[in-house]
Amino acid sequence: MKTKYAIVFICIVGLVIIEKESNILSRVSDKLIQRQTPQQTPQTPLDCSNAPQNGSLTLLQMLLSKLATSTGNTLILSEDQEEGDIEDLGGSNYSGGRKHILLLATTRTGSSFVGEFFNQHGENMFYLFEPLWHVERMLTMATETNNGTVLAGIYRDVLQGLFLCDFSPLEKFISPPPVDHVTPSLFRRESSVSLCEEPVCTPAIKDVFERYHCKNRQCGPLNLTRASESCLSKKHHAIKTVRVRQLETLQPLVEDPRLDVRVIQLVRDPRAVLASRMVAFSSKYQTWKAWAQDGQVPEDDEEVKRLKGNCDNIRMSAEAGLSRPRWLRNRYMLVRYEDIARYPMQKAEEMYRFTGIPFSPQAREWILKNTQTTQGASGIYSTQKNSSEQAEKWRFSIPFTLAQVVQRVCGSTMKLFGYRLVSDEKTLTNKSFNLLEEKQFY
Repeated sequence: MKTKYAIVFICIVGLVIIEKESNILSRVSDKLIQRQTPQQTPQTPLDCSNAPQNGSLTLLQMLLSKLATSTGNTLILSEDQEEGDIEDLGGSNYSGGRKHILLLATTRTGSSFVGEFFNQHGENMFYLFEPLWHVERMLTMATETNNGTVLAGIYRDVLQGLFLCDFSPLEKFISPPPVDHVTPSLFRRESSVSLCEEPVCTPAIKDVFERYHCKNRQCGPLNLTRASESCLSKKHHAIKTVRVRQLETLQPLVEDPRLDVRVIQLVRDPRAVLASRMVAFSSKYQTWKAWAQDGQVPEDDEEVKRLKGNCDNIRMSAEAGLSRPRWLRNRYMLVRYEDIARYPMQKAEEMYRFTGIPFSPQAREWILKNTQTTQGASGIYSTQKNSSEQAEKWRFSIPFTLAQVVQRVCGSTMKLFGYRLVSDEKTLTNKSFNLLEEKQFY
């Protein structure tokens, strides 16, 4: 009996600590983002599926019930079993079964394509494409926010708000500022099915220009209040971003008891990434093009250092996730773009299984249609790819000199992800030489 009461007491103390930490995180968030007039968006209903207080009470009741039915037998669990049980109970009670998927990547890794796997899920999914674009655009112009820790905190708080269907943190960074929570300026609105369907799609307004307008139908400027309402009506939420530099900065987000976060980190061969960026962002990569012509690359140049920094950030995030810390256990998945390109349906199934969301017929159909397209459909920003062909295309466009530089500065990153190095141009362009090691990241 003493053992039972001791366990109950420990559970109560633990839940009190969780509540206090949640309050502290909320106060820190308020300091990081000086709030303007709050957006009058619908709040998540106050029930046991979303309110931390009721969730804690429900969790405690379930623990007491388990103790009551043990009939005096001592229950001994391993550390992994204990964490799994608590995680399962907490996740289902706090989030009401709602999953929150965060697709982390860097530019030109195929993230727009992979994001569509979730965007095309159907009526139960609310998907947002690169909402942090607005935050980065505004903050990079403000010298006082150049501190990486501050930026990471603001990114995290905006993501937290969006996962909770609160657009007010993001609204502060949209330029020009929304009027009555209505904006024609949301970045890549057309890349979200949810933002281009009723009831979010309102009648078009004459003479109002919307740069990122919906392609499949004419809609008026985006009403963020309606977007919030749509978000609350969906069972699952997904966000794609290339702007989070370090996975570990997301710990408070993942540990938020109101959310059930699943993080998918998408990586790609750094040589392929550089080759793709030189095409997509041609004006920004003139230096690399000049080096390719000269055959000489000064490795102490800032451009090379930036490449190394990007590779290091990706590697450190992956190492953090693959080390399975307690806060990420069963919540992190690493996927290589090349594996998705070779086996799109299989990898999509694995990702859906990881998230705990059923793999919908709509998503299957989209993948089937969009991984077997003609060459003319595969533009720079297209989500329609002949995927297996696309994954190898870069081998014939990147100069071997530049491939060597990438191998030198990103070698440890490539080794972790299983990308083979090449010693000469002939091997680089030889398609029978597989640059990908067979590797599982579990």
